[in-house]
Amino acid sequence: MQLKPLSQALSACTYPGRGIILGRSADNRFAAIAYFIMGRSENSRNRVFEPTEDGIRTKAFDESKMTDPSLIIYHPVRRFAGKWIVTNGDQTDTIRDFMAEGKCYRHALLTRTFEPDAPNFTPRISGIVKPNGDFVLSILKSEENDPATTLRTFFEYESPKPGQGRYLHTYQGDGNPLPSFEGEPERVTVEGTLSDFTKTVWGSLNAENKVSLYTCFVELSSGEGQWKIVNKYTAPGESPEKEGQA
Repeated sequence: MQLKPLSQALSACTYPGRGIILGRSADNRFAAIAYFIMGRSENSRNRVFEPTEDGIRTKAFDESKMTDPSLIIYHPVRRFAGKWIVTNGDQTDTIRDFMAEGKCYRHALLTRTFEPDAPNFTPRISGIVKPNGDFVLSILKSEENDPATTLRTFFEYESPKPGQGRYLHTYQGDGNPLPSFEGEPERVTVEGTLSDFTKTVWGSLNAENKVSLYTCFVELSSGEGQWKIVNKYTAPGESPEKEGQA
C-alpha cells in the first residue's frame, strides 16, 4: 500500500465522518493516537470533547439543542491496563468491560454490529494501542447497506515503522446514504511533535464539517501520555484547545 502524507489522506475526503489514526512517532519514542468527529446535522455538530479520568467523552455543546444522544454521546477514548481503547461509539465500554474479565477486544466486538442509523448503518470503528506500541484496528459494517448482514474485519499491526501510521474512517465520502469505508486502513505519515501532529490533522479536515479532535502521544518507555483536544465550538472566552497529561 502506498504511503500517503497524512494531510493528503485527510483532505482527499470532504466527509470521512469519524476517524482513527494510530501509529508511531518519527523519533520512535511515542505511540501516536488521533480520533476526530465530523457532522452534517445540527445534532451531530453540537458536540465537544471533554477530558475524563481515563480518556475523553463527547458532550453536547448546547444542551438545549440536543435531540438524540443515543449515538453521539459516548467515551471515544479510555485507558485500561496499559492499553488505549479508541472507538467511534459505546463499544469503547464493551471492549473495556471484556478486558476487565480477561477477554480480548475480538470477543467484545463479536457481540456488536454497525450502528442502527438507517439508511447509513454507520460502521463501528475501533482501535487498541498496546503498551509496546503495537496496535489493532477493526471495522464492523453492513454489506451493501443490508441490515441483516454484519461484516467484521480486524487488522493487526506489529512493530509499526517510525513516522508511519494507519488511518481508518467510517465513510468513503459524502452521499445519501453515506458510503461505508472499504479496504484496509490507509497507510499515512506521522510527522513531528504532538503539536505538529495535531495541527496537521485539524488543519487538513474539511473546515465546514469538522467538529472535534483528540490527539495523544504515549511514551513507550513509561506508558505516560500527553494529549490535546481541539473543539470547533467553544463558549465565549474559552480556548478551542486543551492539553494535559495521561
